[in-house]
Order: sequence, then structure tokens, then C-alpha cells
Amino acid sequence: MKKTLVSALAAAFVVGAASTTFAAANPFSDVPRDHWAYDAVTQLAADGVVEGYGDGTYRGERNITRYEMAQMVAKAMAKENMPVSDKALVDRLAAEFADELNNLGVRVSKLEKNADMVKWNGVLEYTYTSERFETSARDESGKGRKKRNTDNLLFRLEPTAEVNDHWSVHARLDANTNMSKDAAWDTAKDTASSDDKVTLARAWAEGNYTNFNVKLGKLEMLSAEAYAKPGAIIFDREFSGAEVSFGKDLQVKLQAGRMGSDEFSSDIAANYQGAELQYNGRLTAGIGYYRLNAADLSTMLKDRKTTMPIWGANLAYRFDKNSFLSGAYAHSQYLQWGNMPKKSYQVTYEYKGAEPEDKGSWGAYVSYRQIAGASVAPTTDGAMEGTRGIEIGTNYTLFPNVVLSAKYFRGKDLYAKYLGINQDKTSKIFGRVEFFF
Repeated sequence: MKKTLVSALAAAFVVGAASTTFAAANPFSDVPRDHWAYDAVTQLAADGVVEGYGDGTYRGERNITRYEMAQMVAKAMAKENMPVSDKALVDRLAAEFADELNNLGVRVSKLEKNADMVKWNGVLEYTYTSERFETSARDESGKGRKKRNTDNLLFRLEPTAEVNDHWSVHARLDANTNMSKDAAWDTAKDTASSDDKVTLARAWAEGNYTNFNVKLGKLEMLSAEAYAKPGAIIFDREFSGAEVSFGKDLQVKLQAGRMGSDEFSSDIAANYQGAELQYNGRLTAGIGYYRLNAADLSTMLKDRKTTMPIWGANLAYRFDKNSFLSGAYAHSQYLQWGNMPKKSYQVTYEYKGAEPEDKGSWGAYVSYRQIAGASVAPTTDGAMEGTRGIEIGTNYTLFPNVVLSAKYFRGKDLYAKYLGINQDKTSKIFGRVEFFF
């Protein structure tokens, strides 16, 4: 799945170009012996940069076609550690034979010559969800619905490019479509827009050194407990800023930047800082501290405070390669939403897990979750924000790189109690098929 597409295609074309059938289909004009390029290739052959026709001959007794010349230039471009003078000559030849090289699948610009360092991964996924509540008061749309069904199609591309031995750049491009309305679905605001669009969900530079990692840009924001299913109870989204982590088995992670606060009441970004200490092994344990500061937080915090601190802890144990037990807890002391609990938690047992490359692999889990006051942007494929109950899930690799997932949640609607409503039962069905490439 993670093949370098450009280099694979280039290699296929170069190999194919050696056949007489391909040559006959590309009738390039001849290059006269007095053309500068002819002498240039002769010089490169003398320096050992190009190898002629592969049989130890250069066939200097006759003119060489542009197609044959381009083949030699393509081989020269693949050489490493050539003299500076020869490299300049190869670059000049590449410009002269750009059209022929493109027909061979060999790219010419400086960026494209390094295209074998660029990798593209992605996924096409279809997701169906059905949320059900005993009372229509829980429905944010104001339409009095007790249930809501959504059909969402996501196409995602994740390019990665090497900069040097330590640094690389990454991005995530998302295109979401609400299939029931044939409109783009904004997962952050939970609404459909009139036009489909591609969003730059993430873009960052990453430096990797021995037991030290640094990231800069628009980054993934996952609180520490997200390593276990069903996911995060505090953060599962993005933020713009910087992240540094160091250590091996015992790792420290520090984050700082800005986070869009549409989760609260406006689109004004909140200042964000986070610190985690995590030990990874058969026994996994960690603690985290997260801090948000924004004016619009005053509507949900005590004494009109604008700073929201959140403490989190996680603990897990792997019995063997198949069985995994985990738990997580989070608390935010300043929340003032009446009867809404100030703590979030989950306890999960996992068994195995589907691997996209391994046809027939599967996994399942069962979790008891409360997604409440300490949850800012949690994982909500199953349990929804403001709920408490049991979530079960399973996944299965139907074909290589084709994975089916299903989840079911049933529990109580904590918002109903906050609103003074006795009808508090809620449930959710989640289904997804993913095609990885």
C-alpha cells in the first residue's frame, strides 16, 4: 500500500521503453552527430555516467535517435555521486529531451527528479450512522427529531515527502460528502454545505532524531488515552502549533498552539498547551495536563473564567498478543453545566484487531464510556458527547486493504438530566467500509 508510485511507474516505463514495440510507437527524429547533445552524451559515456546500449558499445558510427538519447539521459539521472560538471551536463540534457523523458515516465524538474521520495497513501470510506434519543429536546437542529441518520463519503489523501535524512513534510487532504443530500459534510460543525470541497485537514514538518521528535504546523491532536479503543475521551482533532517529544519507553510530549473553539460557542481560536508523560510497555501508564484559554469559555465555566484546565490519566495491560485491557479518566473542575458530570472515563477490553493487509483478520472490543464535562473533542464514532453507556465494536478485513467496521452504543443521555427531562435513553449504530491505497 505504501509503494512509491512515481518511481514504480517510471521504472515500468523505462523497462518497457527498451522493447522494439515501444520504440516503434515513438518515432523521434534523429540527432545529428554534430549536435551538442551528441557530444555531451559521448563525454558522459567517457566518464562512465552512461553505458551506451548495455552491450559495451556506444555505436558512434551512426546518428542516435532522440528516443535513444533520452534513454541514456534517464539512466544518467539515476546515477548518484557524479562529478559536478557531469551533473550540470545531465541537467542540460534533461531540459533538451524533456518531452522524450516524459514519454518514458521520467520527470525532469528538480522537485520531480526527487519524486521517488514522495509517497501517497489514502483511503476511501463510506460511513453510516443512526442516532436515536427518547426525547426530541436533544436534537440540536431544532426540528424536533428523535433520530438522525447520516450517510457520509470521505476521500482522503496523505502525501509524505522526504526533505533530508531527518526531516520530512506531511499533509492530509479530506473531501467529505453527505450522500443523502449530495453535499459536503462539515464534521466539525455537523452540518452539510451546498458544495463539495477539499480541505487541508493537516500539514506539518517533522524532524526525527534519536529518541527525539519535533513537529511544526497543523497537527493531529490526540490525548494520550487514544492509543486504545474506542479512542480519545478528551481530544481527537487538530491544532496549529508545535509538538516535541523525547524519550523511548518513558516518553514526554509537549504541545503548544491554537485550537479552533467551534466546540464551544464561536469560531475564535483558543490558546492551547498540553503536557504528557507516558510509559509504554506491556504495562502502559500515563498522565496528561491540558489547558485551553478563550473568551467564549466563560459561558461554560464557573465565575466566568476563560481558562479550562483538564487532567487525564490512563492505564493499560497487554495479557498477550490478542488481549488488551485499558482504562482512562479525565476531569475538568471548573465546568458549571448544572448536573452535567465534570469527569469523563472509559474502560475497554480489546481482542485482536483487523489488519488492512491481512485478509480475514478481525477484532472486537467492549467498552463502558462516559463522555461528559472533561471531553472537549472526543472520539464519537460510537458513544456521543454527553452520554454514558456500553459501546461494542468489531472490524474485519474482507479483502486486502478493504476493512469493514461496525459499532453499537446504548446508554443514557446526560443532557436530558441537565435539561430536567426524565426520558434519557439513547443509542447509536455505526457502520463503515474503508478502501486503503
